[in-house]
Amino acid sequence: MEIEYKETKDFTEKEIEELFLSVGWLSGKYPERLIKALKSSSCVVTAWDGGKLVGLVRALDDGEMVAFLHYLLVRPEYQGNGIAARLIGIMKEKYKDYLYLNIMPDEKQNVPFYQRLGFTLLENGAAMQIRHL
Repeated sequence: MEIEYKETKDFTEKEIEELFLSVGWLSGKYPERLIKALKSSSCVVTAWDGGKLVGLVRALDDGEMVAFLHYLLVRPEYQGNGIAARLIGIMKEKYKDYLYLNIMPDEKQNVPFYQRLGFTLLENGAAMQIRHL
């Protein structure tokens, strides 16, 4: 399997919808909004198996000091092949000169994965959210 990584936003709404729904993410049910959000993001890195979108990570940044990684996902049938780690690695390199590269895992079970990639838990931090659904 030869995975190609691209820092472009040349995906379609249907490709994005299928990727997000493949992992059961609610945002996949809003493909029109999702595609607009991704196209407006600071950076999106995608993983492709031929013409099939199999993974994605996006960043929101302030252009100088802080970048937030949001949406790291890989199709279930491609998980376990290092794709997510490679996507994070590309982002770490891109944002290496920023003071902070932050990520907020939605599930505590994913914390060890991010720790293996160099992220640390904030000593006194707590993730917070307002959900408008």
